[in-house]
Formats: sequence, structure tokens, C-alpha cells
Amino acid sequence: MRFISVLVAAAALFGCSALPGDGPAAINITSQDVESSAEAGDFTVVVIDPVNIEAIRAYRPLAFANQFRGVGRGGSPTLLGVGDTLVVTIWEASPDGLFSSGDSGSSQIPSVVDENGFIFVPYAGRVRAAGLSIEGLRQSVQKKLVGKAVEPQVLISLKDKLSSTAVVVGDVMKPGVYPLPLRNTRLLDLVAQAGGAREATYETVVTLKRGNRAGTTRLEDLIEYPENNVYISPSDNILLSHRPRTFSAFGAVKSNELVPFRTKSVSMAEALATVGGLSDSRADANGVFLFRYEDAALVRQLRPELADKLAGKKTAPLVYKVGLRDPKGFFMTQHFEMRDKDILYIANHPTAELGKFLQIIAPLLSNYTVVQGITD
Repeated sequence: MRFISVLVAAAALFGCSALPGDGPAAINITSQDVESSAEAGDFTVVVIDPVNIEAIRAYRPLAFANQFRGVGRGGSPTLLGVGDTLVVTIWEASPDGLFSSGDSGSSQIPSVVDENGFIFVPYAGRVRAAGLSIEGLRQSVQKKLVGKAVEPQVLISLKDKLSSTAVVVGDVMKPGVYPLPLRNTRLLDLVAQAGGAREATYETVVTLKRGNRAGTTRLEDLIEYPENNVYISPSDNILLSHRPRTFSAFGAVKSNELVPFRTKSVSMAEALATVGGLSDSRADANGVFLFRYEDAALVRQLRPELADKLAGKKTAPLVYKVGLRDPKGFFMTQHFEMRDKDILYIANHPTAELGKFLQIIAPLLSNYTVVQGITD
């Protein structure tokens, strides 16, 4: 039996570090390691507590809105341009006038601003339209008809402003090119005009391309955070994509897997339940970690001392840590919302390594006992 004692002691001292595992144990992630990694810029660790959980829940992700702040006019130009379709209505004081017809005493003339910027009006000829306002064009047409029509009165209506358009494509019901009205048009207005998303809003992302700038956000964030519902500018390109959300679970959980979101929101508690919860024999209840690229603005709010280091950055790698040995931890996991591409890792308890070692040497102990019995 002395042989077995020596074998166990030696293996315990030298063999456990080489045993296979699902990842680093919580005991290996010390405060010193965290600080040195944070100083090196690798990542930042935030322990979830009742104070910062409220800051996390109250944070408004506005990176999408900030991407387009001050870029683009947010509406269609008020001046006419090539491709605009108009209706020119002309009244005359005499029923025998050039444009008098029927009881209305007027004529409606559809017109399109041609490639040279002109429209054609009978008896007025070619009239410059591009670069003029609707009122400016009305006065110009009416002036040209003086002396040809009987006391002409002119009204010009804008039918479609095809000189200012935006493109909506992707997973929408009616993709196409949409003219922008003179009033300001927001992103959701144009998505609704295109029939809305084909899939659930929480599984759809919208990408807005404006010049050399581009931004992507969840379609539901345009509703949840109205600041993200930016104004559309001429020549904007909008792409809607069906992109289901997922999170990954690793470590001492009962099932290591990639898990799709099945509802609009999933809390950390629900995520843990989805993968079967913590492994009773291996998990460290105080070693629940969530890895995420978080908005730098939120990281600066949670860790003000990192403000200078994160200056100019949009995102930063962040590790949230929560302990479940304290009952408060369970309440906090209920209020912590998962996001797309989150990584949930449950660390092994230090004693789990000894359990693995005992499983490895159990056959050796059994064989040794049999040999000893035969020898005796």
C-alpha cells in the first residue's frame, strides 16, 4: 500500500497540471492576473453587483446613431432635380382659352424633368426646372404664358421626387428604389414603406451605407432607442439581413454548445438553464464568466479609470463575472440580458482536477489490488 500512497502523492503534485480540462479554473483567474491583463489591454473584468447591474441595464447603445451624427441632411433637397415628376395645372379666365377644357376651365399636364434639367409646357416651350423650387418654377411657367393664354394661373404639384432616392434591399417584403419626399424621412419610415422585414425584428439587422460610412444595428433597436432611428439622406443604401442571435456555452456546464435565441430577450439565468445548468461535479459556482465585446462608452462608465486607455475606441473586450454561491447572484443573472455572440464560460472547481486524476488511476489501483491478492 505504500506504493499506492507514493503514486497518488506524486501524481497529485506533478500530474494535475497536465490533466485535460474545459478551460481555466476560477482559481487561476486571480485579481493580479486580471489587473495585469487589463493593463496590457487584453481585457477588462467587471464583477456584477447590485450597483453596476443597474448601470448595465440602463445603458443605451447609441453607437449606430453616433456613426451618422452630423453626416447627411436627413431629407430630400427642396430644389427640383433631374427625374422629378410633376403635374402642371393651368387655368384661364376665358372658356375659350388654350388650356380651358370642360367645366373646370383648366388643363393638367404631366411633366418630367429631363436629363438637361428642363420640362416642356405647351405654348411656353422648354422651361428650366432643375435647381428651382416649386414656387420658382410656377412663376417661370406663368410668366412665359403671359400674352399667349388668357390671364393664366399656374399650379405645380410634385408627384415623385425621383432625383432624391434611397435603396432598400435584402430581407424586406418589397425591395426597391424609393423616392424621398420633401419632408424628413427616418429609417423606420423607409423600412415600413418597403413592407417591413420578412423575419422577426429581433432576428433582423439593418445596415445603413451613406457615402464612406456604414453602420449596423438590430432592427428592434430602432424602436427601443429612438435616437438610432436616424434621418435618411438621398442616395442612402439600406440592407436588411436575417441574422438569428446565438450564444456559446463552455466549461463546466452539462452541455457545451452553440445556442440560438428562441425569444426576443434571454437572461443569463435562462441561458444557464438552456444548457442544463452548472455541472454538479465540476463547476465552481463562483466562477461564472461572460465574455463580450462591449461598447467602450459603457466600459468607461463601469471602469472610469480606463477612460484614457479607451479614448477613441468604439468597443472593448470585457469579461463579466458573477458568483452563484451568494443568493444575490441568482437575482442578478435574472436581470442580466444576453446578447448576440456572447460566450458563457463556467470555470472548473479546483477539486475537479483531483476527481479527474482519481478516474485515471482507478484502473491502476484496481489492477494493483488484484495482483496483491494473487500474490498473497
